[in-house]
Amino acid sequence: MNRIFEDTSTAFSLKSDSELERAYFLFKMIANEPLVKIGTAMTHFALKAKLPVDGLIRATVFDHFCGGVSEEDCMPVVDKMWSKGVCSVLDYSVEGKDSEDPLDDALEKTLKILDFVKELDAIPFAVFKPSGYGRVALFQKIGEGKSLSNKEKQEWERVMVRFETTCKKAYDLDVSLLIDAEESWMQDAADDLVEEMMRKYNKEKAIVFNTLQLYRWDRLDYLKELHSKAIKEGFYIGIKTVRGAYMEKENERALEYNYPTPICATKSESDSNYDKTVAYIIEHLDRISLFSGTHNELSSYKLMELMEHKGIRHDDNRIWFGQLYGMSDHISFNLADKGFNVAKYLPFGPVRDVMPYLIRRAEENTSVAGQTNRELELLKKERRRRKI
Repeated sequence: MNRIFEDTSTAFSLKSDSELERAYFLFKMIANEPLVKIGTAMTHFALKAKLPVDGLIRATVFDHFCGGVSEEDCMPVVDKMWSKGVCSVLDYSVEGKDSEDPLDDALEKTLKILDFVKELDAIPFAVFKPSGYGRVALFQKIGEGKSLSNKEKQEWERVMVRFETTCKKAYDLDVSLLIDAEESWMQDAADDLVEEMMRKYNKEKAIVFNTLQLYRWDRLDYLKELHSKAIKEGFYIGIKTVRGAYMEKENERALEYNYPTPICATKSESDSNYDKTVAYIIEHLDRISLFSGTHNELSSYKLMELMEHKGIRHDDNRIWFGQLYGMSDHISFNLADKGFNVAKYLPFGPVRDVMPYLIRRAEENTSVAGQTNRELELLKKERRRRKI
């Protein structure tokens, strides 16, 4: 297959010379693990001390990885990407709230986004995280089958209402809804809720999408079981595939509590699990729709080859490729240039509230050295092409 991801002219066509230089500078910094640790500690301190660093953060890491502070603020970025055929998924990236007010705020924000994106072809999906709608400890307790206090039962009722309200609105507006994955100890309860939403709202096509973290060795079996239920009960499945975001945390917890880790033993096993799951979905496209969320070039090529082998149109609406804004433009923009369905997750929110997301982004890039080095290699190539 033609190695389209080497085309840096298409990949970085939206970046001005100064934006290209900023991206190069940021990934140079991210490639330096001690520097990331120091920068993270300094950022935590500055935010805690309420130092006036918002402007500096916004001009550097925030503007590279985020679309803006509000939905409206994101629109110039959305429009620019749409001009190249790349869609956006507005992702309100405020994390780690436990009290009811922020949970209700997250619901209101998601409902507002659904209204906002309804008429916009450039934004075909909405998204939320289960932990944005309920406490992690509550999901965990439900998943472990423990009895709840009356107060916790009422709290869980509110979580279910938030899920129901969001999924019904997505269905009514005919906007697809991606529900992100969480740590394994809270995922079982989230899976059950999402499955119930699929039964109710995926009767004609996939509206509600669950997310499978495929560094977990049990997720393909979970999908096969869900597929059997869908055939028997007459509903469709939406699946977003990712490799996963909590590997160190998962392994440490398994060690601490002395249970087998849910994470594949090696990177190659995770890669194989990812590709097998995507292949399974393509085999059963009559019942399952796919949002392939990956920054892995080989997995992207394999999906392209599967589509070609099966005679599936590039723009078949049951198959989407997805990457994060600020990363892997060589995948996103080159795929879109060839007519594939592509969407970038576009995080947004107040600068200070989005910092936990940005810090996680920097730390994840640091831990995946190959990814950062590849970004730098392509940025260097484009700088040479432009001779800047």
